[in-house]
Amino acid sequence: MKILITGANGMLAKAVIKRLEGNELICTDVEDLDITNLEQVRAKVEEVKPEYIINCAAYTAVDKAEEAGEIVEEINANGPGNLAKAAKENDAVLVHISTDYVFGGELDINNDYKEDDEKAPVTAYGITKLHGEEQVQDNTDKYYIFRTAWLYGDGNNFVRTMLKLGEDKDELNVVADQHGSPTYAVDLANIIGQAIEKKIPYGIYHATNQGYTTWYDFTKAIFEDAGIDCHVNAVTTEKYIEMMKITQAKRPKNSQLSKEKLLAQGIEVPDWEDALKRYLKAEGKM
Repeated sequence: MKILITGANGMLAKAVIKRLEGNELICTDVEDLDITNLEQVRAKVEEVKPEYIINCAAYTAVDKAEEAGEIVEEINANGPGNLAKAAKENDAVLVHISTDYVFGGELDINNDYKEDDEKAPVTAYGITKLHGEEQVQDNTDKYYIFRTAWLYGDGNNFVRTMLKLGEDKDELNVVADQHGSPTYAVDLANIIGQAIEKKIPYGIYHATNQGYTTWYDFTKAIFEDAGIDCHVNAVTTEKYIEMMKITQAKRPKNSQLSKEKLLAQGIEVPDWEDALKRYLKAEGKM
């Protein structure tokens, strides 16, 4: 298969490139292709004529997005729209990555979000990512939108941060009232690969590792698996913000995404505990 990948220097793209090696991959980043420029996008897709376009480019700095202005909408909404237009014009399939932030995050934690549940984003990041989904759907019929959450992998991420802090400190305060699924980029890349290879029906799918936890329990698992002796204190989001004296965009209390639709297509989705162990082993931390 001939596959065009955007955002190729990012965490997810690195995993996607490795998962799809053996195919003809054309990898671009912002210096090669500005997805916010429709004519550039059209010219590149016309030149490459890919069967699939995998869009890993995004503005993901949730806090900075609140003040960054129009660039967030350009990258997260208009960019995917441009790729969708070019994909349709060249009969390519667009694979786009979205987020749990398109939901309000206030669903009772005894429940998880289904793909068609009401969207109610409350941050600039979430609003622009929802606009990106809408632009993809408005401009092409051949698309996969994979919503993910709590992503970690080859790059700066929560696990690496906790490992460093845990080795430097005797105790840490970690938020215990936000619920979701830690997602290993390698596993998300494999979900994307499986979807393409199995040619599952087009549409929106939730794609995180299986199982749910909190940042507090995730941190405890990181330290246990890595053999780090650091005490973890459970705190509320509000208490954490107060203690750290920070201002941040609103975080979802519930980021739990149901994988029922994805699993129904025969896609393998590992548990987050298993994924964490594989990541730590790959990082030389187990």
